[in-house]
Amino acid sequence: MTYPNTPGHKGPAETSRAAADAIKPKVLTIRESVLAAITLWGPMTADEIASRLRLSILAVRPRCSELCKLGVIQDSGERRLNASGIRAVVWVRT
Repeated sequence: MTYPNTPGHKGPAETSRAAADAIKPKVLTIRESVLAAITLWGPMTADEIASRLRLSILAVRPRCSELCKLGVIQDSGERRLNASGIRAVVWVRT
């Protein structure tokens, strides 16, 4: 299987591949949690989802990208400021 069905990594970097391999056993559970959060609490940014689920943004943001590629969530067109002060995509269910 390949991305977005499994976690991706950029290039041949050993650390990127190791991170993808390390998260692999948890990916389905985190994706389900992200989807449930959007279903329960409505449109949210990845930062908002991470905060609600008490997960690292580094675990949630890639799952949002994967769910988008899988056609399960989509960009609402709305933007909200995230924790770093940058405007972020607000995700909605498709």
